[in-house]
Amino acid sequence: MTEFEIARMSVADFSEVGSLIHNSTNYWYKEHTGNAVFNCSPRETELFCTEYEALDPGCCLVLRTPSDGTIVASCFYHPRPTHISLGILNVHPDYFGRGAARQLLNAVIEIGSQCGLPVRLVSSLMNLDSFSLYNRNGFIPRAVFQDMVLPADATRLQFDASRIGDTRDAQLGDVENMVRLEHEQCGIDRHADFRHILNNRAGIWHVSVMNDTRGRLLGFLASCVHPAHCMLGPGCMLSDEVAEALICRELRYRLPHQPLLLVPSAQQPLLARLYARGATNLELHTLQCRGEWIEPQCIVMPSFLPESM
Repeated sequence: MTEFEIARMSVADFSEVGSLIHNSTNYWYKEHTGNAVFNCSPRETELFCTEYEALDPGCCLVLRTPSDGTIVASCFYHPRPTHISLGILNVHPDYFGRGAARQLLNAVIEIGSQCGLPVRLVSSLMNLDSFSLYNRNGFIPRAVFQDMVLPADATRLQFDASRIGDTRDAQLGDVENMVRLEHEQCGIDRHADFRHILNNRAGIWHVSVMNDTRGRLLGFLASCVHPAHCMLGPGCMLSDEVAEALICRELRYRLPHQPLLLVPSAQQPLLARLYARGATNLELHTLQCRGEWIEPQCIVMPSFLPESM
């Protein structure tokens, strides 16, 4: 294993890290699937740098070559009161197989150990090298998600939610109830994420909530549309009907875009509803955890921004 110098990303590194994310991800997917993930410019994948630095300042580790300081790998991580989340991790293709990913992973595991918290991540099941790296280091697959897309057809996205409750745009005043619902149902606390999303300083976020007739929160679902990231999530819903209603609402709001959504494979009633609407599968991801795991008691939908599930 080659040793690189580890450091924290600075604002001056945004361009280099954004290009690394773009080039590394597209290289792997083009080699293995023939398709790129980022159909945008490297400048636009700086979104991950700007949003994560605003959300978790100083929480991106980079590896540099000792000779000239070139960044060969980067990894975002997200400290939360209940866990540490491992975010997007990229290695330059020229440095594949030289231990860069392992060095960054070990650093985040050490952060989790020092805090006494479990470390969680969502990773592709297509990339077996990546899966094996995490698995060898004590991460246990706990849930499988199907990457799905729905047709951009407004007439098929209608859902009468009136008999269940009321759907509306979320407001900052909903944050505490969103945090409480997810903590009760999933055992995790992501207060910072929800406040960041609803503040929406970047102008790319939207959130829908559903309440029952007594005002009790039944679920919430966010979405993000940007050239580097078009996706539904994060979300937490108490039933498949609530999930379908919120998915339809966010998709109508995002027309004509076709955001990606991660749907739990164990939630067959919800999958059946989405298949009936023409949903198709693109890939599989798994939520892995190193340390204490609390089984979610609801439908959860992770996202790749923020990767803090």
